[in-house]
Amino acid sequence: MKAAVLYAARDMRVESVPWPNAGDLGPRECLVRIHSVGVCGSDVHYYEHGRIGKFVVEQPLILGHECSGTVEAVGSDVSRVRVGERVAIEPGIPCRRCAHCRSGRYNLCPEVVFMATPPVHGSLCELVVHPDDFLYPLPEGVSFEEGAMVEPLAVGVHAARRAEIEPGDSVVILGCGAIGLLALQAASAAGATRIIAFDQVENRLALAAALGAEAIGSRAADPVAAVAEATGGRGADVVIETAGAVATTQAAVRMARVGGRVCLVGLPPESVFPLDVMSILNRELDVTSVFRYANCFGRCLDLVASGKVSLAPLVTGRYPLESVVDAFEFASTRKAECVKIVIQVAG
Repeated sequence: MKAAVLYAARDMRVESVPWPNAGDLGPRECLVRIHSVGVCGSDVHYYEHGRIGKFVVEQPLILGHECSGTVEAVGSDVSRVRVGERVAIEPGIPCRRCAHCRSGRYNLCPEVVFMATPPVHGSLCELVVHPDDFLYPLPEGVSFEEGAMVEPLAVGVHAARRAEIEPGDSVVILGCGAIGLLALQAASAAGATRIIAFDQVENRLALAAALGAEAIGSRAADPVAAVAEATGGRGADVVIETAGAVATTQAAVRMARVGGRVCLVGLPPESVFPLDVMSILNRELDVTSVFRYANCFGRCLDLVASGKVSLAPLVTGRYPLESVVDAFEFASTRKAECVKIVIQVAG
């Protein structure tokens, strides 16, 4: 089958690799023909650097973990999905046995196997094998492209849940990339009545405004002062940081009201930096964080199917698998123009 294989930084090749054999499926495994794959920031980071922290591309790796497709074959004990069914794929497979899994927080499982994390192959290929309990049928009217984008939407939904957003809350979104815009929509679906979004890139701010936020350019304004002015000096009920910058992480705790909540989603380039802990303590802020998601895919598909979340406006480029290198080069060198690029593997 055709696959996009990363050999080293900026060395990706579309080539033939062995087909998965349907006859080798385990009792609860399915063979899925991939249709659409979203390009994640982590995919681009592997493409640019050949590593993310301790995860290093030491042998050829197939990238891609935001994906959807059609079930081609099923194992003997599969009952959740059927052959021919369109599905979204949740890419992280936990052990299902540890304390984290048993408590419902399987995203924290120490044995999780996650697509496109070395040495585990991802989905930028024609066929993958995946367990049936991490496949989710696409509702009628939800496209393959939208099905692939359920994975990043799950991060936004998990953030809204971790931040305990309630009806009537005011919410600040720091960063209007794909995750920020999806967190924005998740906050709105959770009942937030006022959402203020910050970014430095005009096209992303325009998208945030179109999705119902008060969009403010962070280059032209002091974001902390802007939030204070917009809330009458009170501060926001919730601040969700998705930009992954030191400055925005530091600003997040200054934007929240007394007794407010801050949810950290973005990954800053430095793991240790100054943070105003006394401000957090004196104002009894609840500071929480997000690591991927758990138990979100079904909720996400309901949100998309109901029209409460709109995914299509976030797509800024579509490429066939044969042009995957062009897609990654565009995502790497023209980041300000990208929100979400989708690779169309089939169809």
